[in-house]
Amino acid sequence: MARTTLDVTVPDLTGKVAVVTGASDGMGLHLATRLAGAGAELILPVRNRGKGEAALATIRERHPRAVVSLRDLDLASLDSVAAFGAALHDEGRPIHFLINNAGVMRPPTHLTTADGFELQWGTNHLAHVALTGHLMPLLRAGRARVTSQLSVAARQGGINWDDLNWDREYDTMRAYAQSKIAFGLWAQELQRRSAAGNWGITSNISHPGLAPTNLLAARPEVGRTQHHMGRRIIGALSRVGLTGTPETAMLPALYAAVSPDAKPGRFYGPQGPGNVGGGPGEQQPWPPLRSVDEAVRVWEVSEKLTHVTFPA
Repeated sequence: MARTTLDVTVPDLTGKVAVVTGASDGMGLHLATRLAGAGAELILPVRNRGKGEAALATIRERHPRAVVSLRDLDLASLDSVAAFGAALHDEGRPIHFLINNAGVMRPPTHLTTADGFELQWGTNHLAHVALTGHLMPLLRAGRARVTSQLSVAARQGGINWDDLNWDREYDTMRAYAQSKIAFGLWAQELQRRSAAGNWGITSNISHPGLAPTNLLAARPEVGRTQHHMGRRIIGALSRVGLTGTPETAMLPALYAAVSPDAKPGRFYGPQGPGNVGGGPGEQQPWPPLRSVDEAVRVWEVSEKLTHVTFPA
């Protein structure tokens, strides 16, 4: 099947500062490269310095005049998140775009973060909540747009309120879905609270559809020594044009983050059949993402667990 060329028009971002998590490879790297090409100054927080340096070289190869710097950040540690926020706070520059893109998916066994949270819940959701909170003064100074990346896994499932850490009976896929549903609910509540409190930032959400990214690749840090079967299946579908590629899958987040037409509180994803591929556009939030009461509950428990509070 012939693949249609897909793209997003990116405005001139000269003078803007963007922080992108998960930009050392895959979709995140393509996203960061596009932002750099539009003139944004990039701050890339990375856990693996070697991968970060390789990503930086790739960006500069494409855009020799790009202004890109690396910072240390391990999203599996709230202390690391706090240290990253403090370092940027000391630099004092307003942030104009925060793209919460990083994530882990389906570790084969129940793993925990440095703080004792189930790895996906702690990394995909709680760490990004804490990151946004620690950066809030800089985001407000830049009247930033915060874009939070979800997953098609958030189409179904819910929050396991009786066992948020999945300590009693671990289901890695349901735990992954929980982390993304919670993150989507929280990001929408961020928009509501910012609008009500005149915080000066906006928040929206995006998802990439399906693409052969490194989420399901061999990743020793999550206990996976070889590619997950799902990665092979998605790769085969991508090759015949039925799902996206890493280059096209990042387009909804790019559009949500920087397009003048992207709106606060809205949800952006691929517009092809099943929303698994195709060009980016607005779509209705999936049923698990629609409850305001659930969003408030997620907000409150997230503040409690991270010990990070937001403006009143």
